[in-house]
Amino acid sequence: MPPIRNSHQPRSSKFVPYLGFIVFSAIFVFKLDVLISQTISTARRTQETIISNPNITTRPKPEDENGTFYKQFIIAWGEPQASILERGELLQLSLSKISGSGFQSRKELLFGKIDMQIKLVPGNSAGTITTYYLSSHGDQHDEVDFEFLGNSSGNPYTVHTNVFAQGKGDREQQFFLWFDPTQDFHTYSILWNPKSIVWYVDNVPIREYKNAERLGVPFPKNQPMRIFSSLWNADAWATQHGRVKTNWTLAPFVASYRNYSVDACFWSRFTRSSSCSDSDFTTKNVLKMELDRRSRARMKKVQKDHMVYDYCTDKWRFPKGPGPECKIN
Repeated sequence: MPPIRNSHQPRSSKFVPYLGFIVFSAIFVFKLDVLISQTISTARRTQETIISNPNITTRPKPEDENGTFYKQFIIAWGEPQASILERGELLQLSLSKISGSGFQSRKELLFGKIDMQIKLVPGNSAGTITTYYLSSHGDQHDEVDFEFLGNSSGNPYTVHTNVFAQGKGDREQQFFLWFDPTQDFHTYSILWNPKSIVWYVDNVPIREYKNAERLGVPFPKNQPMRIFSSLWNADAWATQHGRVKTNWTLAPFVASYRNYSVDACFWSRFTRSSSCSDSDFTTKNVLKMELDRRSRARMKKVQKDHMVYDYCTDKWRFPKGPGPECKIN
């Protein structure tokens, strides 16, 4: 005879599974509520920070959207330290102990001439570097540099120039400027075409780097480049080989930009093509421009009077002699 089953089990044991589900649901809802509260709180604090920080660059008003710096550039990093002002016709980068800042062009170019008026960090700018350069991407990148190395009050800025081709640089020339670049805006230009690269200060050429491919030296000509600029701290080496450090009590340090212009062949990554045709290389002045005798004489005078370093004469760094491009540059 089978055992008799008790059909009258205690009510408490029958409802244990339901009670467990209710407790689990309550804990889950509680934790979810806490998580949502924290997320909203964080978002609110972030929003308050954005509203209370006047240095953060917000989306331009409609009447400002045609300004040069809104149309041609984007803030690439350190956005709280960068400002676009005067309806898009003035851009300022600043450096604090927290962060520097930088911007870059929206478009890439493959040959052309760029001009930018810059007013450098005034006063004691030791340890700071303001950069303005062309660059592609990757380990085998091309690059054409203007870098302005700050100095202690009363001492001149150092203008550092360099060229990278297929990832190799070490082609530096440096100059002391013959004016105070912090009192007013001055024009800094880069001409880049298949024949040469030329650096200008107020339309005076200070350096020419000729295409030396016939001597086996790579030349930047196949990789499209963007325009970049930044202001950052490099007091480990920037001023007097790092002996003079950044004085953070003077922060923020500010560099200003205006009157950007460009005459260039723009590159489309979508079509993998340039805006310039083959015929442009024989008719477009910027693509065939070279220094004439008068301009080259002005450049040589600047180099004689204001050049403070030339890699072509540095026997300590290059004991086997300078690169073959030095023969024609």
